[in-house]
Amino acid sequence: MRKIYQIFVALSIILMLYACNKSEKKTFQIGFAQCTMNDNWRKTMVEGMESELAFHNNIGMTIANANSNSTKQIAQIQQFIDDKVDLIIVTPNEAKPLTAIIEKAFDAGIPVVIVDRKTTSEKYTAFVGADNKLIGQNAGIYANIILKGQGTIFEVGEGAKTSPTIDRHQGFLKIINKNPQLKLVKSLFSARQPQYFQEEIRAFLSQHPKVDLIYAHNDRLAHAIANVCKSLGLNKKIIGVDGLYGANQGIDLVRKGIISATILYPTGGEEAIKTAVKILNKQPFEKENQLFTTIINAENVGIMLAQYQKIKEQQDDIKRQASKIKELTRIFSTQQNTLYLTVIFLLVVISLGGILFYLLREKQKSNQVLANQNRAILEQKDEIERISQLARQATEDKLRFYSYISHEFRTPLSLILTPTEDILHRKSVDAKETKNALQLIYKNANRLLRLVDQLLELRKVDAGKMELEVSQQDLVAFVKDIVSDFNVKAKTQHIDLQFICPFAQMPFGFDAEKLDKVLFNIISNAFKYTPVGGLIHVSLLKNIEKIEILISDNGIGMSKEEKERAFDLFYRGNQNISLGTGLGLALSREFVSLHQGDIEVESEKGKGTTFKIILPYVECQSIEKESVKENAYLRESVEPITPMLTNNSVVHDNTIVLIEDNQDLNQFLTQKLRIAYNTVPVESAEKGWEEILNNIPDLIISDVMLPEMDGFSLTQKIKNDFRTSHIPVILLTAKGQMESQIEGAKAGADAYISKPFNQQLLEEKIKGLLENRDRMRRRFSSEITNPSQIQKTERKFLVEFELLIEKNLNDSSLSVEKLSKELGMSRVQLFRKISALTNKNVTDYIADFKLLKAKALLKETDKTIAEVAYETGFNNPSYFTTFFKQKTNQTPSEWRNS
Repeated sequence: MRKIYQIFVALSIILMLYACNKSEKKTFQIGFAQCTMNDNWRKTMVEGMESELAFHNNIGMTIANANSNSTKQIAQIQQFIDDKVDLIIVTPNEAKPLTAIIEKAFDAGIPVVIVDRKTTSEKYTAFVGADNKLIGQNAGIYANIILKGQGTIFEVGEGAKTSPTIDRHQGFLKIINKNPQLKLVKSLFSARQPQYFQEEIRAFLSQHPKVDLIYAHNDRLAHAIANVCKSLGLNKKIIGVDGLYGANQGIDLVRKGIISATILYPTGGEEAIKTAVKILNKQPFEKENQLFTTIINAENVGIMLAQYQKIKEQQDDIKRQASKIKELTRIFSTQQNTLYLTVIFLLVVISLGGILFYLLREKQKSNQVLANQNRAILEQKDEIERISQLARQATEDKLRFYSYISHEFRTPLSLILTPTEDILHRKSVDAKETKNALQLIYKNANRLLRLVDQLLELRKVDAGKMELEVSQQDLVAFVKDIVSDFNVKAKTQHIDLQFICPFAQMPFGFDAEKLDKVLFNIISNAFKYTPVGGLIHVSLLKNIEKIEILISDNGIGMSKEEKERAFDLFYRGNQNISLGTGLGLALSREFVSLHQGDIEVESEKGKGTTFKIILPYVECQSIEKESVKENAYLRESVEPITPMLTNNSVVHDNTIVLIEDNQDLNQFLTQKLRIAYNTVPVESAEKGWEEILNNIPDLIISDVMLPEMDGFSLTQKIKNDFRTSHIPVILLTAKGQMESQIEGAKAGADAYISKPFNQQLLEEKIKGLLENRDRMRRRFSSEITNPSQIQKTERKFLVEFELLIEKNLNDSSLSVEKLSKELGMSRVQLFRKISALTNKNVTDYIADFKLLKAKALLKETDKTIAEVAYETGFNNPSYFTTFFKQKTNQTPSEWRNS
């Protein structure tokens, strides 16, 4: 009892400590004063804030929207100050009017996070927003690109006195003024929303229909301008700002082609909350937080749309999870209170029950022992019953088997013994009768022999000792001969027997003896159950993947049960079915399965039966025995070809190296691919590597199972060598297991296709990989000094290449040969590598690099033109000036002054 009392006291102390230590997590309240004319922009910002707040259930937020009214927004901020919120987030409508109230909040000790636009004071805790001048500059840069440096521009904005409009206008002018052939014909700003000054836009465009481009300060305005242009019958290039996600928002407008591009202007909702959380939790934070911006056009709008859709899905999921967490928190709180009461009650119960604990424990031990023994007895009983049931079933199967054998053997034995006895007891011998009797004896002896053979063959199949003896034969002639053996019987029974095949011949690898038994057995059955005057048609069909042999009749047909159990051993749904039938169909299925095929039956009572034998198209040369070597599959027969690239009558844009050790498959693929590509076929990985280095192809197709080096090792070698790492690799293999596919992915393969493969799928894979490589090449063709977005191995190569150029930049004798020697590559390999990655030849690449270096020196140093020329590898300053002007349409001095 003393121990029980000690336990009770200990539990009480633990409960008290837990209750004392339990303290609620500190909560914070944020006031958000929002003021914007763009409802979608505001909605996107709030959604971002709410998504981020979902991770912080101890932070609440009150939203106040002033609807572009600075006076109203000042009053709302004052209310937040009076409510003594923990932090204020403000998106100022105007910079100057909001400065005083924000300073007041800051001086009152309330942290202030300004979003989107700043005030005229530095009294704020943190700023989150994009650089509006950079937004304008990006718009100017893209306008210059799509107008190709020449044209007229019409600028439209809202809120002439707001800081975003001013900054975007100034950034845009900064870029436009650098291009004398670009002319800003008018800048129209209004404090009203687009629907209220569309007539001013319409009037200007009516008077200036030849304006080349319109720069709108937001996507809503850009959409309104697009509608005006459409109504006037004008097709103008339009650049917007915001890049919001949603119907008729910036990204959607670019996708639909309504506007040419939009400049991404993030709302900063999530970043504002992240900064606020750091401030509230006394964590380090940045005072100035500039948001990322970029240009969204037709080339990247699909990627951006997919990203926004993914983000939207994640945000919805976060909201659902946050809601669930709140519900679980409520439940937890309720359960926690219940737990306290339960613990107290349990302590009382434990005190009272401690006295009985010892006795109950001993009793439970005894009961447990009895229960275990009882459970063991029941399990043994169930196991005995299961084994007994299996034994009964096995005994019944054996008895049924012996009954069938006895029944089937008695008939031929009778037909052997009876004529023999008759011959032995005849007093006079009639030659004709004796011959007929001997023929009957011979026929039934053969019947017995066939039954015994079938039993032995079935036993071999069950034991796994049956092997295929495959040889290449003409399947059309083979089936036709078997069908012709039944012609006499068909005439006798007046049965319409036909062999239907659209092919004159069909070379195919198969075991003739076993397939003969399959066909003979099924056709024989068809004659048994087809009435006089009926029909039996045998059809041979073939497509790319398989061969089908159909034996159809219009006989008595089968019931549903008979059809489902047609291939069961000795099933006798129809009492007329013999042992031979039961054995024959079961054995036929096993023989077809050995050929990696299948057999199916379609039948309806009174309407006939159709057996369908389905065989994969097998390449005979790759099969010796099914137990020794894996089957190889070909889609169709091909004419032999000479596997040499030089024999192609047409030179194509892209080159493919094909590595396949099976000669027939190699020839088949070469014949298919050389229609559209320069094809270099080889039969080993070692020869393939030599051809890859010699040709630097656009794509490589390789088998996995090769004589020495396998396809995985070759792929890894290709991806690890900087000369070939950019080349896509497709692996073809009969090893279709998931483990093999994972191994191929680890080796770096771009695609993994299992045999037998669909030829159209392979061609589409090739086309897709080549198109992706071409898109990457076009995308990075002008990014000489910024290969950061290329794959890691290619980025490393370009960085090393540029470092090598910079190292030898002042060397006037710098040449492609010298660079290729330094890199350990041939001149041809270097040309193909650079062209594949950047769509430039090496000489142009070096020239562009020198130009960029010269621009940097002119901009960042006070060096003379001659010094810059010598430092960038030009012997003659005059030639440098000519080169620079050809590239930029300005002399070095003019470029530096601008």
